Amino acid sequence: MDTKHIRIADFNYDLPDDKIAEHPNPQRDHAKLLLYQHGVVSEDIFYHITRYLPEGALMVFNNTRVIQARMHFRKETGALIEIFLMEPAVPSDYERMFQTTGHCSWLCMVGNMKKWKEGSLVRDFEIKGHQFSLKATMLRGDELNAEQKKMTDHTGGTNYWINFDWEADQVNFADILEQVGELPIPPYLNRSTEESDKIDYQTVYSKINGSVAAPTAGLHFTDQVLKDIDLKGIVRDEVTLHVGAGTFKPVKTEEIEGHEMHSEYIVVHRHTFERLLEHHCGCIAVGTTSVRTLESLYYMGAYLQTHPDASEEDLHVNQWDPYDNGRDGGLAEGITPEQAVRNILAYLDRNGLDALHSSTALFIAPGYTYKFVKLLVTNFHQPESTLLLLVSAFLHGDWKKVYRYALTHDFKFLSYGDACLLIP
Repeated sequence: MDTKHIRIADFNYDLPDDKIAEHPNPQRDHAKLLLYQHGVVSEDIFYHITRYLPEGALMVFNNTRVIQARMHFRKETGALIEIFLMEPAVPSDYERMFQTTGHCSWLCMVGNMKKWKEGSLVRDFEIKGHQFSLKATMLRGDELNAEQKKMTDHTGGTNYWINFDWEADQVNFADILEQVGELPIPPYLNRSTEESDKIDYQTVYSKINGSVAAPTAGLHFTDQVLKDIDLKGIVRDEVTLHVGAGTFKPVKTEEIEGHEMHSEYIVVHRHTFERLLEHHCGCIAVGTTSVRTLESLYYMGAYLQTHPDASEEDLHVNQWDPYDNGRDGGLAEGITPEQAVRNILAYLDRNGLDALHSSTALFIAPGYTYKFVKLLVTNFHQPESTLLLLVSAFLHGDWKKVYRYALTHDFKFLSYGDACLLIP
């Protein structure tokens, strides 16, 4: 299959507004569950999901936590400017970024940009009875040094370099976001963020701050469901992929070759690689972000086969890596998933690392052969989206059967909608 020349119009379907869930089910695990089992479609309730999972399997979750990434500043003219945090720049490490005090820099999208032609934006805020000011300054044109320009250019010109300054050593950037930021719920919900979203739009197992969108397949899980999974002898493990706003980016080109995937930051610990080997490199993925993290590991490990001294930056997975060089979505140079994992473990050993930190722009589309993921828990995705292409690849093109059933059996769609368990 010539994956790059797939027509996105072939992945369209009619999604009426009343099928889009504006709010989640009041009880997370009472959402509907669509089951696709070897071509047969049926349904159940989500809290019964363990009935359909193989005993002793490995189940992988994305433990990222959504940050309050939207900030609004009002100019003296009255114009409202929105700054949407996309990617930490200085410091570039997420953990260090949220602990930093006094100054930091982000790559950001800017709303109402035409009204912010010069100068800094200032917003006053209060924490524990103390007044503070936050100043946002955009670097433009010649104000950017070579490295800063390289970083902004890498985003395709959609993100801008913003410096944030505040005079308060006792206040870190996490404190500021908690006070000033707003949770960035998906734009297709067509509503403002509500107080309930602060809880509803986080998974119960979220831990690591950094996402601007939730790994929504995980929203259905409750502590009780996780307990049921443990009782069935299923091994739970976690990876981290910080979801970027690119997850909402529609494919606007006629063929997918013209679509640019945004890069996303991932962290995978040693124990995950060890457990993959223990489970013959097969697992259940919760959500498309877990899929993209796990499948990216294969291409990192394949690269290490011939570049054992690579840097973490070198291990970045480009969107077309699975399809270039005659791979056609299959194995890279005949390297097995097991060998790829062993290559990464050897890399961690050589460098004295407990975890792999890298990034991925992996594009999974029909023609792709999955390396690690055998079962997939996910939601229902937008028409003509990259996520729908990922599902189609997983189901060997049989996605229409799933979506036709969901549309005709009262399932709710998108982030706060119902779930499905896909077993090809």
